[in-house]
Amino acid sequence: MQIGEKIRRLRIEKQLTQEELANRCELSKGFISQLENDLTSPSIATLMDILEILGTNLTEFFSEDNQERIAFTKDDMFETENNELKYSLMWLVPNAQKNEMEPIMINLEPDGRYTEEEPHEGEEFGYVLSGVIFLHIGEKKYKVRKGESFYFKPRENHYISNAGKTPAKVIWISTPPSF
Repeated sequence: MQIGEKIRRLRIEKQLTQEELANRCELSKGFISQLENDLTSPSIATLMDILEILGTNLTEFFSEDNQERIAFTKDDMFETENNELKYSLMWLVPNAQKNEMEPIMINLEPDGRYTEEEPHEGEEFGYVLSGVIFLHIGEKKYKVRKGESFYFKPRENHYISNAGKTPAKVIWISTPPSF
């Protein structure tokens, strides 16, 4: 089995660039490129990290029977933080980028905001678990409180922000995946 070829295939299925995969694994883009071209071999620990980001594990990766995962635990989820914009983002389904929708959970600190996204195809849905957020779509701003939701077609630049004094937590789903 060519490990590099299989990693490349999984990365492309998740619609990740080599640089995005490298960043999520805290590796260099060059290492991912060498790995995919079978010019280097990863340690078991590094391979496990890469496979986790790609939504699989060693057993599934080396198994010829590819069964789709249905249920995920907290250990399967991946979290990143952006201290400058005051948010953390958790990918709830590690292999969601290969699916038609991608659910994430965003925690926004007071005065925090998520990165502004440009218009794209598809639809977006969010549900506020706690706090109050503002949904910014183009020049318009919508206040969404705990227990409320939002749904829109992303035809303009858009992002969410927390202008409150307490943290806010939002489940956000994008189709197709865009996070």
